[in-house]
Amino acid sequence: MKLDARLEAVRAFVPAGGVVADIGTDHGYLAVALVQSGQAERVIASDLNLGPCEAARRTVREERLNGAVEVRQGDGLTVLVPGEVQTACIAGMGGALMVSILAAAPLVVKKLDALVLQPMNGAYELRHYLYQHGWHVADETLVVADDRIYTVLRAEKGRCKMPDALTLEIGPVLWERKPELLRHHIESLLFQARRAAAGMEKSERAKQSAKYKDIQKRIKALEERLIW
Repeated sequence: MKLDARLEAVRAFVPAGGVVADIGTDHGYLAVALVQSGQAERVIASDLNLGPCEAARRTVREERLNGAVEVRQGDGLTVLVPGEVQTACIAGMGGALMVSILAAAPLVVKKLDALVLQPMNGAYELRHYLYQHGWHVADETLVVADDRIYTVLRAEKGRCKMPDALTLEIGPVLWERKPELLRHHIESLLFQARRAAAGMEKSERAKQSAKYKDIQKRIKALEERLIW
């Protein structure tokens, strides 16, 4: 099963061996690739909606992996029994939704060894939640797919000092390692912040708000992070 660069980065971050959950599996491509590559002994793939579950089951049948990939329909991690899997992958969702998925199944999360996450947005909220709840970012990478830059991270158990807000937004491991795509990543965050500021500048009342001042401070701080 050939994956695009985004899902391949997710697959590569999964610790080898054990049972893996692929939450929000869509067509089941990641689940199948995890088994075929030997990355996982078994995968439980889930999706909230029937259509993606049927598509995933079709993919599993076509690849003759019915014994290695099980597809379950349900909401997030609630389809799992605590201790059933060692690693959970959640990709292609907003960070806020990922937080709600993690918060909805605390007993399942407590028994996990690792989380592999690819937020489409809201990375600050996601990282903040992880550090608040006894997890930390152990590894991160940036990857380009379909002309868009994506962040993929692996979180592991263990309390660590909470990074500052800007580092949580950029990514603590990314900032430490300074990968090739980091400037592009920060520039993307800057673009979003400047667009938000431009929208507020259409209103004099908004320009006087604390939120506008905070955005201006964030823009300045991000600009300073482009220099190293």
